[in-house]
Amino acid sequence: MATATKTKKKSIRPLNDMIVIEPAKSEAQTSAGIVLPESAQEKQLRGTVVAAGPGRVNSDGERVAPQVKKGDVVIYSQYAGTEVELDGATYIVLGEGELLAKIEK
Repeated sequence: MATATKTKKKSIRPLNDMIVIEPAKSEAQTSAGIVLPESAQEKQLRGTVVAAGPGRVNSDGERVAPQVKKGDVVIYSQYAGTEVELDGATYIVLGEGELLAKIEK
């Protein structure tokens, strides 16, 4: 008799001042209706914060909380962080110092 096994979804928990971002999807079609292949699409430089570490430790030994939280939309530099794939989704893990701005609603 075969038994079914549930696949547990993995989670990612950044350390210290590291931030996990889910990049925004690139536009696959121009405003004129031309469909762009993936190689011609511009890399998006913004995304949504999926997780944030507890923050860095300052010179006095106190932990400084990150300036972003889960759900914030941020802009990061083009070559920032490390791309990781987890459960079929792509994320970028980068330090808080590599973030350029937070988009306010």
